[in-house]
Amino acid sequence: MGIIKTKNLVYEYIRRDEEGNVEGITTAVDKVSLNVKAGEFIAVLGHNGSGKSTLAKHINAILSPTEGTVWVDGKDTAKEENLWEIRQTAGMVFQNPDNQIIGQVVEEDVGFGPENLGVPTKEIWERVEESLKAVGMYAYRKHSPNKLSGGQKQRVSIAGVMAMHPKCIILDEPTAMLDPNGRKDVIRAARALNDVEKITIVLITHYMEETIYADRIFVMDQGRIAMEGTPREVFSQVERLKELRLDVPQVTLLAHELQKRGLRLPKGILTTEELVEALKCLSY
Repeated sequence: MGIIKTKNLVYEYIRRDEEGNVEGITTAVDKVSLNVKAGEFIAVLGHNGSGKSTLAKHINAILSPTEGTVWVDGKDTAKEENLWEIRQTAGMVFQNPDNQIIGQVVEEDVGFGPENLGVPTKEIWERVEESLKAVGMYAYRKHSPNKLSGGQKQRVSIAGVMAMHPKCIILDEPTAMLDPNGRKDVIRAARALNDVEKITIVLITHYMEETIYADRIFVMDQGRIAMEGTPREVFSQVERLKELRLDVPQVTLLAHELQKRGLRLPKGILTTEELVEALKCLSY
């Protein structure tokens, strides 16, 4: 079993009127089964309302399945006695860093989680230092979070989760409120945690270019997994992605249009460098 596994996961949002009567039921996640191996970088894509964030909240046991099962590191998330261990195993970073930062100084904020876990003081400061260095924020350890940019705040949020030594970090649309530079900083930090620290990363996003370095991509639509594969396999299906109301990285779209005009380019080009090399090969 992988570090994260779901089997026939269903989650329903129930709408009630003022008197508590059921007005309607929305199935946000519909029979989703997936298996994530330890150390993988997984991206979950989908337009708004596709169910991707609802799926993310099950991995951290914020939500409990209506039907089906979710296991995190072999533990059933529906069992209350497992919640403490599950939330230590799978840390969550949310969309708005201001909702997650509570300390007046960066290093105090990062140390808050391990302190709650009862980690000895000396080890807390060791974890704070290693976490801030891992996300490139050690130089700001004495700063007030209020003085940081959005991207810097989000990296502090990631450090705060990392300091609790989780095996997995779920990033729920962590760049949705950031400018392009802030987005790059956060994704770079996530990739470093995966490459260097071997932490399993689950990235929830609707920005396609953020997913090109993932090991696997799951594309969700109407609560179900509509596509699955490596970035190259998924992005080679441009027309299918358009049907799912998703954009593709600009360079992939350009390569696709050039292919339609007769250029013999490989499918699923992901970066500008790949496109340049492919065009050079055509010229020989």
